[in-house]
Amino acid sequence: MNGEQTKVKDSAKNMTEGSPMRLIFNFSVPLLLGFLMQQFYNIVDMVVVGRFIGANALAGIGVTGSINFLIIGLCVGLCSGFAIPVAQKFGAGDYKMMRRFIANGIWLAIIFAIIITAVTLLLCGTILRMMKTPPEIYDFAYTYIFIIFCGIPTFFLFNLTAGVMRAIGDSKTPMKILIITSILHIILDIVFVIGFANGIAGVAYSTVISQLTSGVLCGILLFKKYPFLRIEKDEFKWQTPLCIALLKMGIPMGLQYSITAIGSVVMQTAINTLGSAAAASISVAVKVSIFFSCALESLGNSMATYGGQNVGAGHLDRLDKGIKASVILASVYSVLAYAVIWFFGEAICSLFVEEADRYILSGAVLFLRISTAFFIPLSLVMIYRFLIQGMGFGTLAMVAGVCEMLARIIAAFVFVPFFGFVGASLSGPLAWLLAIAFLIPAYHFCKKMLKMQKLKTADV
Repeated sequence: MNGEQTKVKDSAKNMTEGSPMRLIFNFSVPLLLGFLMQQFYNIVDMVVVGRFIGANALAGIGVTGSINFLIIGLCVGLCSGFAIPVAQKFGAGDYKMMRRFIANGIWLAIIFAIIITAVTLLLCGTILRMMKTPPEIYDFAYTYIFIIFCGIPTFFLFNLTAGVMRAIGDSKTPMKILIITSILHIILDIVFVIGFANGIAGVAYSTVISQLTSGVLCGILLFKKYPFLRIEKDEFKWQTPLCIALLKMGIPMGLQYSITAIGSVVMQTAINTLGSAAAASISVAVKVSIFFSCALESLGNSMATYGGQNVGAGHLDRLDKGIKASVILASVYSVLAYAVIWFFGEAICSLFVEEADRYILSGAVLFLRISTAFFIPLSLVMIYRFLIQGMGFGTLAMVAGVCEMLARIIAAFVFVPFFGFVGASLSGPLAWLLAIAFLIPAYHFCKKMLKMQKLKTADV
């Protein structure tokens, strides 16, 4: 082992050796804490808006959720895809090529950030009108989402730098940064909304500023903490073959989020026809549900790094072991989460709305109880989808997003007209069941292809 490899082993986390259960658990816990802090400040946003601005402002943020997921999900997916070759080259021990991938990922992130920001700022009002946003909440929704989209470059900055850290096995540093900036976000919420009376714009300002802070801190620590990641002058050049390889990973992952979000936009349009109270109920429930599903998302993200490193190292036999460990962890958590929602769901939802808004409160609780009952299928979607991405088959993972989109469209046009609010509550579970029906056989296909490639390489 050369000197550079020794330093890497000492400073980063190798997931190609040792107990998969221990590795995945230890990697996912910091991810979970980071995700929880992000969702915690989102929940604080909702509490501040609901208590100090009003129910219409709360619904205004709620109707932007699907658009937000569509665009920000595209940014996150692109950056996650750019990190897959980094994880694979790290697992293979090819650190020079790894740095070249990081450099070209930076170039691509800059280009995408400029284009996506310009397009979304021009079209966000049109999209809100196409979604039949109720007039009484339109101004709130437009103000909020316009400011968020101004901050798209900050989302690229954080997710690219954090993605590289996680690709080399460091999930703790991004977590620590998220904790710091989440506290900053909460303070800014109070300052802007309560102190300066900036209304819903203040909530958006606090999000962009905290995200920028996260990205700057992560970028500084990335190269300071890991000297072997410092890019040499010749490595920073634009290399078209590497950019194509990055795009083959990043675009399917970005589109996966966006395609899934298209179904959410269609569903949100259907929800808007039920009235602003129903929109507010689902807005509250979705925020709480996302908070509880953070543990499942952290397991999924862990499998992307685990899969990427082990495929890079040629340890295909460890993939099934990783799935088994993740499914056990996810199943135990899903049962506990459902019990908490069943017994304490109403108390949790009451944090967001006044007791007088009984219709909003009861609707949110109903939505939560239905969605959390299907957390085990959701966990399987997270585990298999992210693992397939880490294995290098982003296009197949994207197809799962198409399955989710189709399920939500079906729910919007069939379930909501016939079953109303309950139909809207079933859209998520239907999407997860359809996606996992595709993902499990897709995983076995991917593993078979990798084994064939490994045999061909050995023959050569």
